[in-house]
Amino acid sequence: MMRPLNPALTQTFVPPVMEARRWLDGVSFTPERPLINVSQAAPVAPPPEALRRVIADAALNMPEAHLYGPVMGDPELRQAVADAFSLPGVALDASQVAITQGCNQAFCAAIAALAGPGDEVILPTPWYFNHKMWLDMAGVRAVPLPCREGMLPDPDEATRLITERTRAIVLVTPNNPTGAEYPQGLVAAFHDVASRAGLTLIVDETYRDFDSRPGPVHDLRARDGGRVVQLYSFSKTYRLTGHRVGALIADADFMVEVEKFLDTVAICPNQLGQIAALWGMRNLGDWVQGERAEILARRAATIDMLGAIPGWTLKSAGAYFAWLEHPFDEPSNELARRMVAEAGVLALPGTMFAPDDDPQGPRHLRIAFANVDVDGIGILADRLAALVADVPAS
Repeated sequence: MMRPLNPALTQTFVPPVMEARRWLDGVSFTPERPLINVSQAAPVAPPPEALRRVIADAALNMPEAHLYGPVMGDPELRQAVADAFSLPGVALDASQVAITQGCNQAFCAAIAALAGPGDEVILPTPWYFNHKMWLDMAGVRAVPLPCREGMLPDPDEATRLITERTRAIVLVTPNNPTGAEYPQGLVAAFHDVASRAGLTLIVDETYRDFDSRPGPVHDLRARDGGRVVQLYSFSKTYRLTGHRVGALIADADFMVEVEKFLDTVAICPNQLGQIAALWGMRNLGDWVQGERAEILARRAATIDMLGAIPGWTLKSAGAYFAWLEHPFDEPSNELARRMVAEAGVLALPGTMFAPDDDPQGPRHLRIAFANVDVDGIGILADRLAALVADVPAS
């Protein structure tokens, strides 16, 4: 007799990016009209050559790079992250940083330290789907907080969602999937809400290096009150997606619980990835600024070109993403599959980022434009403009 599987896993959805890739099966594209893939928010180019040489040299000449390292990560990298997240008058140190196997693992570690089965965590919607999936797997209820004007969540609305089971509020800024950049005052207001309720505020800052605003975009580390957990990723900034290096920044006492989780699921983060991340932080500042300038140019092109498609409405754009409302009656999950063959475009539907009963999910698409240059964004706009409504057969 077949034994039952873990319902916490079977009841969550399949990984969205993997599902979307299967839509390509059996569809052909020509050199004259290649696929425009705006489905995944990950660089497709390798790291710069200098960084690749550092990784290769470490692999060949540093025996310790192939051994277990500290559970919480390389001390020098931890301190470099602490320095990067410090504010004037607020100096962090390595004890407040954990290096993780990507930012997803940082989120999992934070939730594991905060919540268990039956607890609740408030997630603004549309949400980052891996956050929702991990909460499902952990038996933690994701409480949706709808984003409205400007795709921004409302702190007062969040307050009304808090119950005795609530453990944390999660923000992502710049946001995945909408690209919205949360104003400093809004982030501060959420900190106040969390502090008054005795909750933890988790802020995922994976895309902070591509924020259009210069300098620190919030002052959470300088504010008194409740616990703040910041999450970061090296994947996008240094094109280290395959090396899986992220970070969690929190008070040192919180790290006692985080260490238990990380020791159990990973033992230590990727050694070569950490070597690359530290070298990148020390040597690639100008290169990163060039990458940021290119992403901001693509953001501007997205606003100009996708925002001008007749009938379509661009709700927000930033970092790697645009949140785009389509004009058709069919739901976005059906439209996205139709777009593969009819427009040569692979994008993720809004239904992958929202609860089943959320009316906004079927109306929107996420466009991840980081791997499409300015000319390609123009071609994308033309292809979307050429789409017509799907007419059911009579």
